[in-house]
Amino acid sequence: MQISMYEMLVPTANRMLGNVSALLDKAEAFAAQKKIEPSVLLNSRLAPDMFTLTRQVQIACDMIKGGAARLAGLEVPSFPDTETTIAELKARIAKNLEFINGIDAAKFQGSEDRDIVLAMRSGEQRFKGLNYLRDFVLPHMYFHATTTYAILRHNGVEIGKGDFIGK
Repeated sequence: MQISMYEMLVPTANRMLGNVSALLDKAEAFAAQKKIEPSVLLNSRLAPDMFTLTRQVQIACDMIKGGAARLAGLEVPSFPDTETTIAELKARIAKNLEFINGIDAAKFQGSEDRDIVLAMRSGEQRFKGLNYLRDFVLPHMYFHATTTYAILRHNGVEIGKGDFIGK
């Protein structure tokens, strides 16, 4: 059996972004229990030159919606980066999942050979669809989801590998 591009992306994104949403639930409960402002967690980072937790979640979402849209031959929707609360980040995750789950699986057919061109700060990057998904979209999504987990864990939120992977 050959796995489809849709199967590589959509169920993976549902699981991982769903897990990130659950991590945010735990972060919110932790903040309430410890009587700290949730914004302390949202503005945390692992190193001074890294993005904050809020930006990590935004980028994880952007990777998935951009990847799904490009592979399906659709315009990438623009979701402004205005989230300042856990509830707003969870809503962004839900909006991204609603978008990708609304794309007909048939739109992904043949996308492994689709030409994908990204305008990057470092210059234009060109991919075939399979390489784009396997070597760019999924690694970026995992990186930013992992960094979200690490920021929360570093700040004392009681989470473990099972929370990241899901049960």
